[in-house]
Amino acid sequence: MNAIELKDVTKKYKKFQLDHLNLTLPAGCILGLIGENGAGKSTTIKLLLDMIQGDGGTITLLGQEHTKCNKEDIGVVMDEVNFPDCLTTKNVGSIMKDVYRNWQQDKFEELVEQLDLPMKQPFKEFSRGMKMKLGIAVALSHQAKLLILDEATGGLDPVVRDEVLDLLLDFTREENHSILMSSHIVSDLEKVCDYIAFLKKGRLLLCEEKDMLYEQYGMVRCTAEDMKVFAEDAVIGKRESAYGVEAIVKKDRIPAGWETSPVNIEELFVLMAKEGR
Repeated sequence: MNAIELKDVTKKYKKFQLDHLNLTLPAGCILGLIGENGAGKSTTIKLLLDMIQGDGGTITLLGQEHTKCNKEDIGVVMDEVNFPDCLTTKNVGSIMKDVYRNWQQDKFEELVEQLDLPMKQPFKEFSRGMKMKLGIAVALSHQAKLLILDEATGGLDPVVRDEVLDLLLDFTREENHSILMSSHIVSDLEKVCDYIAFLKKGRLLLCEEKDMLYEQYGMVRCTAEDMKVFAEDAVIGKRESAYGVEAIVKKDRIPAGWETSPVNIEELFVLMAKEGR
């Protein structure tokens, strides 16, 4: 069973359109959603969570139509975590026991300690990073099967981000646990994701297994004149300077004899995003 399936999903706004999006997240995997601001990442997540209605296509979560699935099976952390200003971490834990039937208070307290959150400080005094950590602790404490995270590592220092990523990896050790996460911190996605999806201006440019991206694409450095021997569909994106050209290419589409160097996900994203501007 797939954790998420989007088929021909469309959402139209006055100046933006999410255009026939097809996206699949297999159960037990982590999918990283990458795109510039305005690419459609948050629109996609809001559609999944039934926060907005689409104009076409179908969405399935955990094998059910997304409006009918058990919301307790989904843990959510948006780019802004909001609790009433007066609540403390201890208060939040007490309230969540009455919100979620499968609430695990012991798990919550363990995560709070691990993430170094104060139990008695009011939420209004939390930094952005502390707010995000509290949201993550709640999302991981009610036996969710699917986590949907929108910039959930934003505002965290590198050490805490690393701890959170380890928590996410631990979460998916159970084969029926899956995660969709968007982030501008591409190195985070590169560390934990099994699949990477690129959105640009409402269109899905690609969605592939991360390891396949490393196999299929490479970096070529050459002169602008040398670039002319490459077929147009061989070049995914390029950067030109006075020193020559750096290009992301499909390895199986370039002429024999050319050597490529490994490409990381951030380079792939940046050059793909620039292509066509």
